[in-house]
Amino acid sequence: MSLPRVSDPGLLPIAEKVAAAEPLSFEDGLALYATRDLHGVGRLANHARERLHGDNTYYNRNRHINYTNVCALSCKFCSFYRKRGEEGAYEMPIEQVIHIARQAADSGATEVHIVGGLHPWLKFDYYLDMLRGVRKECPQLHIKAFTAIEIIHFSRISRQSVSEVLVALREAGLGSLPGGGAEIFDDRVHDEIFKGKVRADKWFDVHRTAHSLGIFSNATMLYGHVETPAERVGHLLKLRELQAESLAAMQGKQAKAAFNCMIPLSFAPEQSELGYLPGNTGLTDLKTLAIARLMLDNVSHIKAFWIMQGVGLSQIALSWGCDDLDGTVVWYDITKREGEQQRPTHQEMHVSDLKRLIREAGRTPVERDTLYRPIRRESAAAAAAEQLVPVG
Repeated sequence: MSLPRVSDPGLLPIAEKVAAAEPLSFEDGLALYATRDLHGVGRLANHARERLHGDNTYYNRNRHINYTNVCALSCKFCSFYRKRGEEGAYEMPIEQVIHIARQAADSGATEVHIVGGLHPWLKFDYYLDMLRGVRKECPQLHIKAFTAIEIIHFSRISRQSVSEVLVALREAGLGSLPGGGAEIFDDRVHDEIFKGKVRADKWFDVHRTAHSLGIFSNATMLYGHVETPAERVGHLLKLRELQAESLAAMQGKQAKAAFNCMIPLSFAPEQSELGYLPGNTGLTDLKTLAIARLMLDNVSHIKAFWIMQGVGLSQIALSWGCDDLDGTVVWYDITKREGEQQRPTHQEMHVSDLKRLIREAGRTPVERDTLYRPIRRESAAAAAAEQLVPVG
């Protein structure tokens, strides 16, 4: 058994666990955050990454759709939300959502990623009709939509259980759930910066129910605001616990789904109520991505979301535990970083650029669908798709 090389003797017991594919403890997670052996942490994470995926690095052709930024909540970390009537507030008619999805499908996308604010006045039928419309117009598109927080909102406005809401959405066209709304699973952090949002137990209830219904989902962690390293590690361990529960239920035939992927999200303080915070450094980003890979040994994929991490750091992260860059994205209105105010939402990466970034990092690009099944296209059609004009 060959051990990944570390220079900090304190990491040797962790290296032995990583080499033996043994789960890491809470104390191990704290030691990884505390060490100054940054490259050692990266080598450990890369060992775990290559054991699972070799050099393969995944991307997809997707299109994000943020159907409204009107939200009943006012979370301090959020620069996205607006109140109805406030400058910049918007609500997309269903026809516009369907039109955008059609554009994405015509450009070769395999997925639309639909999320928005908790709109106080939209009825549940709006969301069902949206899904039905997209599925009818673009039956080949996988619809990944609605965070756990949105699902709970739908449960309240429709006076149905979470399970009933998820079944209705699935019948209307929902394919899987994104992982947003998790933030940090800690009551202290919750009460300080997103007190109006439901607590962690409700987020877990939604994903546990989704998994029991055969609906795959993702998970996230928003880090770099008021949380501590210990709270980050605790968050990761809670995700690992639910994944273990879902995987065990799948083996016992009581469930058919689990987490596909975990996405660490680097907090951008600009334009939020926490704008006085300094934000993350590149080393914090790399260390957190690596630790996510090491702590979540039962989650197959860790994503370096290039929108949040930046293109250059995401490329480096492919040797720090990450095996996925996300996709073409096209339009993203959730996070607005400094210097992007003039054009904050059109954020597109062409397939040719994604593949170039992956190859420059010494990895093998693999186009995937939402559930991580490889996609093989006819060579002529694929070459043409890589040169398509923006679809925003």
